[in-house]
Amino acid sequence: QVQLVESGGGLVQPGGSLRLSCAAPGRIFSRSVMGWYCQAPGKQRELVATISTGGSTNYADSVKDRFTISRDNAKNTVWLQMNSLKPEDTARYYCNARTLLTARDYWGQGTQVTVSS
Repeated sequence: QVQLVESGGGLVQPGGSLRLSCAAPGRIFSRSVMGWYCQAPGKQRELVATISTGGSTNYADSVKDRFTISRDNAKNTVWLQMNSLKPEDTARYYCNARTLLTARDYWGQGTQVTVSS
């Protein structure tokens, strides 16, 4: 079973920063668009940001200019730098790998981000 391993969540005050990371098996990572999604209680999982194998990025409007997604293809790792965090960013954040050829999705178990004073 393919495992994506996330880390970096936690409790942070409004205006603070967190950096999430996700490691994936190389055979998956090198062939996938990597992304971060979030799911708040009672809501559907939604896109936060994606990054292609070549480094092209896409962001949800709500996080543009605050969050930055990046990847290191040598380390098989993707990061989400989260700045200027707001209480409404509180959610469980999931790492996703979507393979280019088959569009198969792989998910991590998620990491909780809580923004509260």
